[in-house]
Amino acid sequence: MATRQTQTYLRALFDDRGIAPRRALGQNFLVDLNIHDTIVKTAAIEPGDVVLEIGSGTGALTALMAGRGAAVVAAEIDPAMAELTRESTAGLPSVRVLHLDALRNKNNLNPLVLDAVQAALAAAQGSRFKLVANLPYHVATPVIVNLLVHPTLCPELMVVTIQRELADRFCALPTTKPYGSVSVLAQALADVSIARTLPPSVFWPRPKVDSAVVLIRPDPVKRAAVGDVAWFQEVVRRVFLHRRKSIRHALSAMWSDHWTKTDVDAWLALRGLSGQLRPEALDAEEFVALAHALGDVKRTLPSTAADED
Repeated sequence: MATRQTQTYLRALFDDRGIAPRRALGQNFLVDLNIHDTIVKTAAIEPGDVVLEIGSGTGALTALMAGRGAAVVAAEIDPAMAELTRESTAGLPSVRVLHLDALRNKNNLNPLVLDAVQAALAAAQGSRFKLVANLPYHVATPVIVNLLVHPTLCPELMVVTIQRELADRFCALPTTKPYGSVSVLAQALADVSIARTLPPSVFWPRPKVDSAVVLIRPDPVKRAAVGDVAWFQEVVRRVFLHRRKSIRHALSAMWSDHWTKTDVDAWLALRGLSGQLRPEALDAEEFVALAHALGDVKRTLPSTAADED
């Protein structure tokens, strides 16, 4: 399958099965075989890898990775595609195909997916966990973010094909239009780069936008600097809820019964920050420092105040 997934082949296969790509599920299939090779080479797939693939489709990438010795957990929500993945990886015992939604909800991965990854890691001690996938656009952000902040199952490497606009958000610099909470989270916890930009012509059906292969390499040193990842994520989320307003406004809203905007101004001034700055003016390292300082404030508050939304 990995050597045959051309547009002509897929059209014939789908006609034979009486199925069609489902736009609602973000099904755009890579039909440039060189891109499959690029993804596998960028991810440095080799024996000893445990790979999570979300949105396995017809199983072309799945078979290619398993053929290189990786154990692959392939999650596919579409029953027809899950069956095609099973067929294309028949005879490859290192592949486990899960027919399910990889997300339990927006903020959590499906525990069955996590269980399958943990089982694969336990079966091969010393293995390396990677996320490698042509991600459906509508689940790309929650999948990447939830794995990135996961306390025990953060991959060593993520190589994902996503919408170019989202790729730009992950890599964006402060004060630029794409810069936001996703940028801060990714850059505070990992090194992020765009490995290759993909035109619509390498997919079938063709999407209306460019895509990109993105390389995300979580950094243990950065993660240690962040410390409490859940708290950091919460601070970033709260601050960017008020993106168009000042940091002063965002922070005063966090514990509105316990400090005023004047108090916040004074608190920020002690840290060399102006309360008039907007959230997008701070880089990832500055957000890490801000989260640590806010954590100190939180610990001084009564428990009911500290839990305010």
